Order: sequence, then C-alpha cells, then structure tokens
Amino acid sequence: MIYRFGMILICLFLLGACGETKPTGKIKKVGLLVPETVNDQVWGTKGFNGLLKIHKNIDVDVFYKEGMNSEAIARRAVEDFEQKGVNLIFGHGSEYAEYFNDISSEYPNIHFISFNGDAKNKNTTSLNFKGHAMGFFGGMVAAHMSKTQNVGVIAAYEWQPEIEGFYQGAMAENKNTKVSIEYVGNWDDEIKAVELANDMMDKGIDVIYPAGDGYNVPVIERVKERGLYVIGYVSDQSDLGESTVLTSTVQQVDKLYEKVAEQYNKGVLKPGNLSYDFQDNVISLGKYSPNVNNEFIQKINKQIDIYKETGKLPK
Repeated sequence: MIYRFGMILICLFLLGACGETKPTGKIKKVGLLVPETVNDQVWGTKGFNGLLKIHKNIDVDVFYKEGMNSEAIARRAVEDFEQKGVNLIFGHGSEYAEYFNDISSEYPNIHFISFNGDAKNKNTTSLNFKGHAMGFFGGMVAAHMSKTQNVGVIAAYEWQPEIEGFYQGAMAENKNTKVSIEYVGNWDDEIKAVELANDMMDKGIDVIYPAGDGYNVPVIERVKERGLYVIGYVSDQSDLGESTVLTSTVQQVDKLYEKVAEQYNKGVLKPGNLSYDFQDNVISLGKYSPNVNNEFIQKINKQIDIYKETGKLPK
C-alpha cells in the first residue's frame, strides 16, 4: 500500500526494465527523495521527470520514495538506497541540504544532491536556481499587461530572490506600477494563498504572481474565475488557461537533473553550492498568452538574450 500527502511511502518503486542496466560511468544507480508526492504536477513532478531523463539518457536504474518529510525518514530511505546499490541521491527540496549534511559522512561512496540549501561536506552538492532574473522578467510582463497598474506577489517566504526581481522588473516596465507582496509562510498552504489572492483582487490587483509551487495551481484557478491574469511559477502553466496565464517563470528541473547526473557520471561534479540561471538553459519564460502582443514578446525575448550574454538586466 502506498501512503501519500506527507505520510511515509513504504514501497520502493523501480523504473524501467526488469533486468539490471550496465552503467558505463561513475553512476551505479540513482535515487530520488521527495517530501510529498511526484504527482503534484509542479515541483514533485519535475523531479520525477528529471529522474526519468537520467534513466533514459544515462541508462541506469533509478528509484524514488515519496513522503520523505523528516530527517529520520530520509535516513531510513538512504540506508535502503545504499543496500540497493544507489550512489547518487537527489533530495528534492531545500530541507534535504541539512539532512544530507548530517547523513553524508556515514555514506562516503554516495553523493548527495539537494536544492537551495548549504551543502557542507565533500560528498554533498546543493543546486540553487538564481530566481532574481526570472522574477524580473515575470514582473515586466505583469506590469505591461496590468490595466489597473496594480500587480501582486503571493510568496512563500521573504528570502525568495524572485520577489525582489519581480518588483524591479515591474518598475522597469512601468514606474507607475504598484506592487503588493504578501507571504503565505509555507509552500503548501492553499487555503491561505487563495484567501490572499481574493483580497488582492478585491483591492484592484489584476495580475498575480503566486510564487509557491504548492499553492500556485489553486490560485491560478481562482484568478481564472475572476477573469484576471497570473504569471505561472516553476512550470509552464499555460495549460491551466492561456487567457489567464500570461507566461510562466520556469525552472527546468528535469534538465538540471540530467546535467548534474552527467557531470557526476564523468567524475566532474563539484561539491558545495552551485548556482544556475538563464545562461545555463535551465531557467526560462514559458509560453506566452495570446493576450500578450507580439511586439512586447519580441522586446522581452531580446532583453533575455542580452541578459544571457552580458548578465545585465534592463533599467
């Protein structure tokens, strides 16, 4: 039996062919830990898709476990993976950086990957998406499309760099834009996030950036009901409504997983904290709504190209 939504997953899933594959590089087998589920269609699903890419393109056996939401549970999962011959483990979230700092010394032959944390040991690496620029370009789109010159961010936490980026991008596009920012204080509190969205829309905000992958889908659905706009987050969310989703700030986790796995397989993956941005082709804007005019799309795409080449954002 499989328990989802924060409960311990007690079954181990093996993907791919029944027989053993024969790795030709450093990787033997790969494991993935997710705090909740791989079926959320946002963050967890992206990690799972990355695992599938590794399985397909590097031709190694891969495993995953859901509901890995505490260090004690993660520790048992790592022990299980080690017994299966796994030597590269992805922890799909910032919480795993701390877990792996504590656990990794016990498993010197396993390399541990986490996100948006501080990797401290020689067999740990933390992958960090540089969110400022993606937020900046999302803010430009929001300000350009706002009819009321009022846009809003529903963020999970104050430390998210895309928040300041969104504000600066909105100001760069239209200095008369008012940017309202509210914090959920959690990645997954859908009820609070939707309440904040309702309050924003009642105050005349007509473009919202729900910068939290655990609640952005219900926020988008609520905004759609009101006939207003959103900027999608983490995934290309145009399929939720092309008239509602102006574009999305996309973190291409699956591509990054594959890139990192290839580096480890070749023996060149560095420990410590690694950062990635548009220049690494793992961050992008998603599909544009047909409501966004082509002239503006050409303008912002050109500015993204300039940023990739020079690292400079529009002023």
